[in-house]
Amino acid sequence: MTLEDQHTDRKSLRTVTGKTADWEALAKDCVCFANGAGGRLLIGIEDGEALPPAGQQVPPELLDHLRKRIGELTVNVQALPSLQHAANGGEFIELAIDRSPGVASTRDGRYFLRVSDTCQPVLGDDVLRLANERPGRPWEAMDSGAPRAAADADKLARFVQAIRNSDRVKDSVKEKGADELLTHYGLAFGNTLTRLGVLLLGTTADRRALGTAPLVQAIKYDEQGQKINKWVWDDCALSPVELVDAIWREVPDFRESYEVAEGLYRRSVPAYDEKVVRELLVNALVHRPYTQQGDIYLNLHPERLEVVNPGRLPLGVTPRNMLHASRRRNEGLARVFHDLGLMEREGSGFDLIYDRLLSQGRPAPVPEEGADWVKVTIQRRIVKPEVMRLMTEADERFQLTQRERIALGVLAQTEGMTARELAAVLETDGADELAPWLGRLQALGLVQSAGRTKGTRYFVDPSLLRDASISIPTTLRRIEPHRLLELVREDLRRYPRSKIGEISARVGPEVNRSQLKRALAELVGLAVVVMEGERNGAHYRLVVEE
Repeated sequence: MTLEDQHTDRKSLRTVTGKTADWEALAKDCVCFANGAGGRLLIGIEDGEALPPAGQQVPPELLDHLRKRIGELTVNVQALPSLQHAANGGEFIELAIDRSPGVASTRDGRYFLRVSDTCQPVLGDDVLRLANERPGRPWEAMDSGAPRAAADADKLARFVQAIRNSDRVKDSVKEKGADELLTHYGLAFGNTLTRLGVLLLGTTADRRALGTAPLVQAIKYDEQGQKINKWVWDDCALSPVELVDAIWREVPDFRESYEVAEGLYRRSVPAYDEKVVRELLVNALVHRPYTQQGDIYLNLHPERLEVVNPGRLPLGVTPRNMLHASRRRNEGLARVFHDLGLMEREGSGFDLIYDRLLSQGRPAPVPEEGADWVKVTIQRRIVKPEVMRLMTEADERFQLTQRERIALGVLAQTEGMTARELAAVLETDGADELAPWLGRLQALGLVQSAGRTKGTRYFVDPSLLRDASISIPTTLRRIEPHRLLELVREDLRRYPRSKIGEISARVGPEVNRSQLKRALAELVGLAVVVMEGERNGAHYRLVVEE
């Protein structure tokens, strides 16, 4: 049975029967799917269950009543209920909701939208955005006026071969002829190519005639912010699929590398991870609004890469929830990219970017949204090379999940985080949602915790940090005396036999040397810390190293 996702949700049979019936909640869910890409409600299956209760019976008259009530409580919603029988003998209702050609709402004028596996309200100006983003017929399916025979023969042949070589395509699809594949993927309708068909397989002239085919500029800047090089793809000769390979191949900066110290050896690492760059390019090409003109910019600075896309994020997706929210703006184009193996499955592309960057000791990507643009920034250099070794060894030994790698990578680059801080970085609704991300990390001894509930603090095991030679700043702003004492104790627990200068470097400039010296003297007086040596040669350690 399919679990809940952007297109599927489950409801108890009690939602539509007896005194516990909640028709308004059901109407809201129907509006969500109708304003999204459509979907289905499985009524009679409890949350967290894959099957209905064994022997459950659905009253025969409930299907007609359900159809009538949804029609009374919603506007622009088409819902078709059908009775289904599960393998355990239980019955449930599958309520299929079509994508609405207009804006759907509840009868009392409320708007909702399905984003990932949640239903979100649409308020204020976003209602107009929703109306503007929902033409009666999607841009991809509109008639281009170009006949089927106008498809570029070479592009069509490569497309057919790529589909047949793909391990993501069913055998029944691979057996189709070239003309059948055009129809199957929505690249042609009747005797003409759709706009999606021209975008992917049309001639240069037909693609240019679309007016919104993607144009890409890669601009390189020096340390002073001056332009020193430029690459442009603005002749509409390449399809979006071909642009990804061309950009990666023709920009030499993407194949640069540098060396990082790794113990007694030095390791060569790429300036930019190929999978990360390709995923960023694919996201820019697949999720841009093709009803809006504007170039895609790749800004190559000495220390970072910025990918700037025209238009805003799809409604319901924000920089704050990009790790979880999933809403495709161009369904047909996304389907082609997925089947060709050029993008991850729905909702996992940004997870991959986080995973790759954090596993390499690089900072997480930084998404931003402006009035008519979206920008994602990634760093060129590895901030903490030692994290890369720690992540590699941990993954090889324990086969960590993607979410576990992301959480471990976040914590390994910090001195530790409270549950609330970690939840904010991982874009969860709260500290209670951290369990899937932490996974087995605590049980495996990779992550430790201190405190309780929302005040719980998570940090990477100190012995692992020492083994990986990671020097982590332990900065706390506006630190109070009692917190400074505890901070110094924690620092010496991780890094025993440290000089005051080494402790100061990790604590940071917010704590001056005299303040740190007084704290150490107090700890020595309390017999918590031992000072070995004198003056510049003095080392500090805990009386009992924990």
